Amino acid sequence: MPLLYFQILANGLVLGGLYACIASGFSLVWGVQNVINILHGSFIVLGAYLAYFAHLHAGIHPFLSILIAIPVFFAIGYGLQRMMINRIIAAPVLLTLTLTFGLDLMLQNGMIMAFTADFKKLVLDPPLGTIALGEVVLPVDRLAAMALALALTAMLYLILSRSRIGRAIVAVRMDREAAALMGVNVARIYAITFGLGVMMAGASGPLLAMIFPISPLGGPAYLGKAFVICVLGGLGSVPGAMIGGLVLGVVESFGALWFGPEHAVTLSFSLLILMLLFRPHGLLGRKGYE
Repeated sequence: MPLLYFQILANGLVLGGLYACIASGFSLVWGVQNVINILHGSFIVLGAYLAYFAHLHAGIHPFLSILIAIPVFFAIGYGLQRMMINRIIAAPVLLTLTLTFGLDLMLQNGMIMAFTADFKKLVLDPPLGTIALGEVVLPVDRLAAMALALALTAMLYLILSRSRIGRAIVAVRMDREAAALMGVNVARIYAITFGLGVMMAGASGPLLAMIFPISPLGGPAYLGKAFVICVLGGLGSVPGAMIGGLVLGVVESFGALWFGPEHAVTLSFSLLILMLLFRPHGLLGRKGYE
């Protein structure tokens, strides 16, 4: 039985690495701009479709399609923020929530029309096989996807902590008016922030496409996980998103063993409710920050 627990723990950590990549961009946009981007889940699905069709028609490996997704989705996010969301950025959060919700419905219906609602699966031929770490056996594609997901999350953290743009983003997050007085172009920083958030969503799509079936209807499930991870890790914190993703992956894996996989969503949102009751600022979030 202990060996089974080691296997479940390994599976949960692999899944959690992917969850961290899902949530980091969502947490960044919400924390910096106070915009709840309901489009986030659909952008993940769109990134998965990009990898699927690139592999099907051009033979491009899903890992390489990330290199396509990064500039494409950053440009989409940057343009969407500058042309639409920035016009109501100072409005109450309900208005930006409604806007992104409406855009999400349009994107989801567009994907259904373009790709149909049938589930598709990206299958590598030949498969990458498995690797044994003692008694624990893991698929190589999942291990590689987790490593890339954590690398993308670490890249976002380095951008925020080491670059001039990252320092400007943090300054705008802490005090928008003071940052503007210091010469920061707040509108441009908001657009870059939103672009980074959409980029992380699109880049995580190819990684998830190697593990989960793809459907336009899958966006809300990914969005729900991003919400839970943000509450767990702390709003606006990339390390918090990483920790929250790993925690959620482990909880879901052991929950599937003990209660059945059909209760994964119940467990996730039960954890969210407990965190809101006893530690609403998250594991690494700053108390009192909104």
